Amino acid sequence: MMRDQIWQDMVLIDGKILFGGLAMLAVGIGMLALLGYIMPTGVPGMTDEEAFDLIVSQQENRDLSTLAGILAGAGFLLVLISFGARRKSGSGAKKVEKKPVT
Repeated sequence: MMRDQIWQDMVLIDGKILFGGLAMLAVGIGMLALLGYIMPTGVPGMTDEEAFDLIVSQQENRDLSTLAGILAGAGFLLVLISFGARRKSGSGAKKVEKKPVT
């Protein structure tokens, strides 16, 4: 209990956003690695239909790689946002009331 309180007081990181961002970043990078590994390639002597299927599957692979890159980028942004998500208690601008001059 005491350790958790010290962690919350000293660190200005929102843990839920941080771990969610790290998960998105890991999934996005993993998908990029997998999609780069399974890129379809052609062979000499392909028929026109096989060449067309190859082009379509390569385009699908590029599109999925783009989506995986967006996922990894959003995860990275969440990690960055998590460092400034919590406010320090007692800090910030103080409201000062001034007496009107008469």
